[in-house]
Amino acid sequence: MSKSIKILGTGCPKCKTLEQSVRNIVAEMNIDAEITKVEDIMDIMQYGIMRTPGLVVDGKVVMSGRLPSVDELKSMLS
Repeated sequence: MSKSIKILGTGCPKCKTLEQSVRNIVAEMNIDAEITKVEDIMDIMQYGIMRTPGLVVDGKVVMSGRLPSVDELKSMLS
């Protein structure tokens, strides 16, 4: 079953870094996932996060307001 991964961010450098990191890890670990970038502030606010970037996996907010390490990201996505 394909994972649903959403990167929440308005386009700041950290948001772009998170998106690239997620894409790299998904490819490296051969994870079947649909990655979506959510940039609309009203859509982001619906997730209840106060600071971007945010990461949503299968509908659940797993991280917000910082850039996780590669190892943290791998465990969040696996």
